[in-house]
Amino acid sequence: MTAPPRVLAALWAGLVLTVLAAAVPFAATHLLADHLRAGYPAYTPAQIGSAVATYLILLSVIGGLGVLTWLATILAVRAGKRWARAVATAGLALGAGVGLTGLLVRDTAGGTGLPPAVGWAGLVPCLAGVLAVAWLWTRPRTV
Repeated sequence: MTAPPRVLAALWAGLVLTVLAAAVPFAATHLLADHLRAGYPAYTPAQIGSAVATYLILLSVIGGLGVLTWLATILAVRAGKRWARAVATAGLALGAGVGLTGLLVRDTAGGTGLPPAVGWAGLVPCLAGVLAVAWLWTRPRTV
């Protein structure tokens, strides 16, 4: 199974978008802090700082796992592995699930756990994943 260039381009785009999405929380620590302050007005500045640091660690780990998934998928597709379609599909399902969780899950204060901008940023790489998976599954299998 040789992948057409557009599939690999979508996979590489997803990798780049994942790196950018993982960087968004670091660029938007003020959004995280403001979001936490609004949801937990009794928190001290130290507690807010600790919560922001925890979110940054968690989101970094998720981003790192996303990068590893994209790289594994790219290597599998380039090598023409029969299971590449399944890996890409599973990666998309997991990524979309994690992205939707970050966007929609409510915390104990009643609001979403993440600010909407950070939540939406986590879903952006899924757009490239949808394209890559659709193109992988619409191509005839040659192996």
